[in-house]
Amino acid sequence: MVRRHFLRLLWVTGLVLLINWVHVIPALALGGPQPSLNQPAPDFTLPTNTGDGSISLSDYRGQWVVLYFYPKDFTPGCTLEAKRFQQDFPKYQQRNAQILGVSVDDVDSHREFCDSEGLRFPLLADTDGTVSKAYGSWLGYMSLRHTYLIDPEGLLRKVFLGVQPAIHSTEVLASLDEFQKSAITQ
Repeated sequence: MVRRHFLRLLWVTGLVLLINWVHVIPALALGGPQPSLNQPAPDFTLPTNTGDGSISLSDYRGQWVVLYFYPKDFTPGCTLEAKRFQQDFPKYQQRNAQILGVSVDDVDSHREFCDSEGLRFPLLADTDGTVSKAYGSWLGYMSLRHTYLIDPEGLLRKVFLGVQPAIHSTEVLASLDEFQKSAITQ
């Protein structure tokens, strides 16, 4: 009885410390330090399965960018998330937004994944994790499921951590609508 009480007290104390730690260091998440909101998003150039073979963030100045990191092509959660983004792709285009997916998979894997799932937006090959690290989305050997909403001037406006693949595209669209509405009223 005493041991169970002690273990419960230890667990609660650890939970309280973790909660307090998260509030003290809000820019740190699983994967590393997050880039600062309302500051320029880290620029990059990565190989892709589409177009001329590489894409830079700066290629999309003047458009909103949904930069989403995911662990691996052809896995259930990643496939579901990609299909939802593809399903909503026309809505993003209507809002002057481009979707860019990033994982450690190579260009050939991305090409096969896009062909298999009917994806019409670029997937970028961050095979060494450099860009994932710059965005705080790196877990040793793979990208984490994080999304970054970047405005037409290249400023990071919103970070999505703890993404749920089935509803994530809807969440991103809602945030994009909020930002675009607030820009109109200013």
